[in-house]
Amino acid sequence: MNTKTLFRSAVALALLGAATAQAQQSTACPQLPADSGLSWVDQPTGDIQLCRALRPDGSEAFGLVISSKPTFEPQRGDRAERGQIDGHDVFWYRAELAQKPGTQARETLLQLADGRSVHVWLQAPSSQALDAGFALVSGMHFDNGERVAGQ
Repeated sequence: MNTKTLFRSAVALALLGAATAQAQQSTACPQLPADSGLSWVDQPTGDIQLCRALRPDGSEAFGLVISSKPTFEPQRGDRAERGQIDGHDVFWYRAELAQKPGTQARETLLQLADGRSVHVWLQAPSSQALDAGFALVSGMHFDNGERVAGQ
C-alpha cells in the first residue's frame, strides 16, 4: 500500500468516525449506552422524530418514534414482558409481522415529562436476540426530559 492510499484510508476512517459520533450525539434521539457500538440515524418529519439504532454492520437493533401524540396504542391482551427503559418500568407488547414469520417483535410506549410520546420497537430472530435487544433499549437515557410513565 502506498502513502497516498494510506492517507485516503485514514481520511475515510476519520470521516466515518465523525459521522458515527454525530449520529450518536443527536440531540433529538435519546442517548445510547456508551459501550453498545450503536449509532443513531434520525429522520425528523414535522413534529415526528424517527430514530433508528444501527449496529456497525448497518442492521437495525431497534427503533423509536418521538411525537406529540402516540403512534402506538397498547392492547392489554398483547402484554408479554416487563422491562425497564432509562430506569423506569415498562410493559412490552407482542407484535406480529406478517412479512417476517418467526420473528419476535415487541413494542412499548413511554411518555416524556414534556408530554411527548415515545413508541419503541424491536425485532429479533430468537428469544436470546430479543433479550439482548431488551438489554440495549434499557440502557437508553432521555436527556431532553425525564420519562414519567410507561404503559
